Amino acid sequence: MSRVVAIALLSLGLVSSSAYATEGESSGFINIDRSLLIQAVNFGLLLIVLTKLLYRPLLGKMEERSQAIRKSLEEAQAARAEAQREREEHAAKIRAAYTEAQAIRDAALKDAAEEQRRLLEAARAEAARLVDSAKAELEQDVRRATQTLRQEVSGLAISVAERLIQRSLRDDDHRRIVEDAITRLGGTN
Repeated sequence: MSRVVAIALLSLGLVSSSAYATEGESSGFINIDRSLLIQAVNFGLLLIVLTKLLYRPLLGKMEERSQAIRKSLEEAQAARAEAQREREEHAAKIRAAYTEAQAIRDAALKDAAEEQRRLLEAARAEAARLVDSAKAELEQDVRRATQTLRQEVSGLAISVAERLIQRSLRDDDHRRIVEDAITRLGGTN
């Protein structure tokens, strides 16, 4: 603005000084008289009015537009940074979810292995208990069979003794009866 005014005043000064120098001559291309001076003043006033009414508001609007563009660029940059931050945050959440899922899977595998070990131990304990029970039952059956066998043998011995007593037998007869009893006992086992 000040440049325009300075140029206008400079040109007015040059024109007016040359006009005073050539006042006596009227044969030139430009006649310098009072009208030129009035035109120069009018031109200066027009410049001042146009500067006040058009140039400054135009500069204000251009500055306002520049600030709006700067603000838009800053907002876009902030939005881009926010989007990047959210992208990183989502990636971190995905990694955390994957890690958590892996931990849950590992815990489930560990629990399954522990359950398998526990069931295997329980099966082994049950098998050992069944074997011990079978052994105890077998021993009890053996004791019963032994006792039954003893009772039968004693019964047989008593019956043999009764037969021997009832008859007075000779040694050959006694041997035969004992061998016969032993044969019967051997057949019942």
